[in-house]
Amino acid sequence: MNVDAAVAAMAAIAGLCTGVFAMLAFRWSERDQAKPTRTSLHTEAVLPPGVDTVLSVLRSSAVVLDEADTVVKASSAAYALGLVRGGRLAVEPMLQMARDTRRDGEIRQVELDLPRRGTGRGDALAVSARVAPLGSRLVLLLVEDLTEARRIEAVRRDFVANVSHELKTPVGALSLLSEAVMDASDDPEAVTRFAGRMQNEATRLTNLVQELIDLSRVQNDDPLEDSESVPVDELVAEAVDRCRQQAGTKQITIAAGGTADLTVWGNRGQLAAALGNLVENAVNYSPARTRVGIAGRRVTAPGGDLIEIAVTDQGIGISEKDRDRIFERFYRVDPARSRATGGTGLGLAIVKHVAASHGGEVTVWSAEGQGSTFTLRLPEAGAVRDRERPSDLTAEGLDDEDRPYETFNDPLPAHPAPEVLP
Repeated sequence: MNVDAAVAAMAAIAGLCTGVFAMLAFRWSERDQAKPTRTSLHTEAVLPPGVDTVLSVLRSSAVVLDEADTVVKASSAAYALGLVRGGRLAVEPMLQMARDTRRDGEIRQVELDLPRRGTGRGDALAVSARVAPLGSRLVLLLVEDLTEARRIEAVRRDFVANVSHELKTPVGALSLLSEAVMDASDDPEAVTRFAGRMQNEATRLTNLVQELIDLSRVQNDDPLEDSESVPVDELVAEAVDRCRQQAGTKQITIAAGGTADLTVWGNRGQLAAALGNLVENAVNYSPARTRVGIAGRRVTAPGGDLIEIAVTDQGIGISEKDRDRIFERFYRVDPARSRATGGTGLGLAIVKHVAASHGGEVTVWSAEGQGSTFTLRLPEAGAVRDRERPSDLTAEGLDDEDRPYETFNDPLPAHPAPEVLP
């Protein structure tokens, strides 16, 4: 009897121990599952609630660092800028800022110039970095790309400087010539000579001011507000009439063809100014007793038909190094020749802005000693009316290897296939 009782007692103790061990094992398993893994330590679980959502909608590049300078969270823009590599912040000045902010809790901001990744260009990436504490252990870094803003500011400064210089030159010349006229009051021939030069400088100043006004207007105005269907042959006739005197003085023949029954949609005044600038440049930069050709045609494009108006000359041509810059404001291929012809360096800039604001483009083919062909591509009037937003029409899908036009009875010398610049 005692033996049976002892056996029963031992069995009860064994069952109790088994139950205790099972319960402990279950609790231990739950505790292991509740432990944060190494991966979860560096994910959204360590970020304060809502921070991940806020970072995802920020336009700035965002990087969150922990106490070990490990990247906890980084936006795609931060990777694109090359700020984060291999899970670490790759920009040493920013890393030092983050450490200082973690130590004293102060917000810091600095502007830096960073090298561009994967490019051989020497230009730098301008950024503004701001570091602030995020909770007790994390640091938030926000980086704003200032490169485009810096470029626009540089363009604005150059424009103001160029305008000041261009205005100062004729104004200074008028001042000196007026003094010369006063000193030569007793010499009628000298007065006549100086007065003629004053007229030239006054005309140059007037043209410069007018082109500055035109450039400002085409940059700020919406050409579609006063749009209408404009026949191309009327634009060509106005451009030819504008240059008739200069062409007659140099015995340059202006031949036009292929513009009948073609219409474009846009502001008549701006379109006439753009085409007039192209024809005027062709006349001014062509030798005497040569020809300038104007031709038009319709081309098919995915967004609707386009009208091409090409102006071809037999002038001095444009070198390859200058071709990429001729549409910049105040840029002159030959400054001395431009001053002799009265050029301001704004004509092609106006053409570029007019073409862009009308949903088109302007391209150039040129070779030194062989002349140039400027091609203005604009949406056709009928194609624009069929679209809800005419300004969205672009010139994608065109064949950039089209040759310059040779549609005249006495054609210009054939050029090689034009090289259309991007």
